[in-house]
Amino acid sequence: MATDGELVLEGVVVTGDHRGRELGFPTANVELPAGTVLPPDGVYGGWFERSDGSCFVAAISVGTRPTYYREGGGRLLEAYLLDFDGDLYGERVRVGVGPLVRGQARFEDSEELTDQMRRDVEAVRAAAERG
Repeated sequence: MATDGELVLEGVVVTGDHRGRELGFPTANVELPAGTVLPPDGVYGGWFERSDGSCFVAAISVGTRPTYYREGGGRLLEAYLLDFDGDLYGERVRVGVGPLVRGQARFEDSEELTDQMRRDVEAVRAAAERG
């Protein structure tokens, strides 16, 4: 699934704080090996490959979640799989990080963040449909 110049990361899906699920966008928090180099903080389009080989278009967030953790939020990679519903905990996965949708931003509240997340997912879906 990787293309030239695309960053492909591998890790294990771990439990997060379940905020994405509460917002209507459940994400897979991917624990990466120590020393893994991540792209700059932001939201990206990309793909998510499960251990069984199935692959999904994904909206991928890299960053510190500044809306909820103004200081000291650890950097993480989390992926929202479009058109997926299921349990991924404990799976070893591959994530392809594609084009940047937007930089990381802090929002005033969960509603403002959720509105932006809808736009992000729409942008990722549109880009995937264009190929």
